[in-house]
Amino acid sequence: MVRYLRIELNTPPNVRLYHEVGQGCSSGRAHYAILITQYYFQMKTIINTKKAPAPIGPYSQAVQAGNMLFISGQIAIDPSTEQVINGTVEDEAKRVMQNIEELLSAANYTFENVIKTSIFLSDMKHFAAVNEIYGSYFNSEFPARETVAVLGLPKNVNVEISVTAYKA
Repeated sequence: MVRYLRIELNTPPNVRLYHEVGQGCSSGRAHYAILITQYYFQMKTIINTKKAPAPIGPYSQAVQAGNMLFISGQIAIDPSTEQVINGTVEDEAKRVMQNIEELLSAANYTFENVIKTSIFLSDMKHFAAVNEIYGSYFNSEFPARETVAVLGLPKNVNVEISVTAYKA
């Protein structure tokens, strides 16, 4: 007689685990088989919104893959004019964070779902100003991140930020 304990995980990919216990098995060991069945996992969804700047190259504003959301690097472009804003580095940082907020919202995510960010600055002298604006968008649990200074950014801006978010 063979008995089965069946556990089905509902997270992608849908994996069915069968624990087979054989009566009179000479080795006395249980047999395990993991069978990958169908995927409820939609491979990817392109996120697009007119409330954030259109891509300036061959990439998407954001891509959702399962429970993960990957937001392309955002710069200080006003989505209503599709032009880089003129102003201080603080103004740039605010516009970048607003663009990110709109993309998160378009995918039904919030800043609470953000798990990783990458900040690119034209010069590390902007770190404190950008850090203050950036920090104001998060409550208590800050995401992992790195901040680096680079030789140049698209359209000669001072700030670019990309985001990865997760929703259970």
